[in-house]
Amino acid sequence: MKRRHLLIIGLGITSYLLPISIGCAQAPINPLRVGANVWPGYEPLFLAKNLGYYQGSAIELRNYPSATEISQAFRNGDIEVAALTMDETLLLAQTNPDIRVILITDFSNGADVLMSKPEIKTLQNLKGKKIGVESNAVGGYLLSRVLDKAGLLLTDIQVVSLGVSEHEQAYKQNLIDAVVTFEPVRSKLLEAGAKILFDSSQIPQEIIDVLVVREPILIQRQADLKVLLEGWFRALNYNQQNPLDAAQQMAIRQQVTPEQFIASLKLLTIPDRQKNLELLSKTDRSLLENTQRLLTVMLDKKLLERSIPLEPLLNEKIIKTIK
Repeated sequence: MKRRHLLIIGLGITSYLLPISIGCAQAPINPLRVGANVWPGYEPLFLAKNLGYYQGSAIELRNYPSATEISQAFRNGDIEVAALTMDETLLLAQTNPDIRVILITDFSNGADVLMSKPEIKTLQNLKGKKIGVESNAVGGYLLSRVLDKAGLLLTDIQVVSLGVSEHEQAYKQNLIDAVVTFEPVRSKLLEAGAKILFDSSQIPQEIIDVLVVREPILIQRQADLKVLLEGWFRALNYNQQNPLDAAQQMAIRQQVTPEQFIASLKLLTIPDRQKNLELLSKTDRSLLENTQRLLTVMLDKKLLERSIPLEPLLNEKIIKTIK
């Protein structure tokens, strides 16, 4: 009783002495954590940060080594927004049906590739070869499409599971004969003499990069998500008006030259705000139809266990709020 009595007195004194500081204190703002790996199509997010478009906001950008780790962080609740490819999004949607796509960042039009040693002349020559790939992400999907084009089975090759950060060295150290990779590794391996045998321009609009959130975050953090996407489109405008300065800033995280970064952007199609609105609202049904084809391929290749309803996946709620 004595401890309880003293505690009550103590609390009473504290409340008497500190009414002003308590009244003025603000509840801490939880950051809106956005996860992305190194990919030119995500770089406008970091350009927006560099330009101060997220200053004073709750936006917190987090860099991850690979898409696999982004997916894991999203599942664990370590981030609220994930930058992923559409196939990775479908994989997540199997266990998280409340996932929503709020932005199409880009369509890969040659930036995702299968590269090989120069002596490997054709896709058919990959038979029996060691191919490096991040098999749990977009690399696994691209490899399946390569095998389709080559008329090969998975058992015809030797798959070497590699994280993206390992691709360049594994190739240069002759640990693999070919690798499924993407920019900026693509540019670095071209300099090392690698040959492009296959790229995403041969499967148009199948590799799509997006930002995803869960439905509760879409509802609870609408204002922060609006700031995030406004910063994205402001960064795109800045890149159009100041391409050299923008490239110099964005090339740093990619660890390439500004010229290489500008070249890598030419391998992407980046939709503007209006096109995003048309695609996500399904007034232009091409994204929905392409995603349905992607879903079918992934089911056929056993990359997905079951079908996923696609209509609710695409959500234009935040895009509609941006002028």
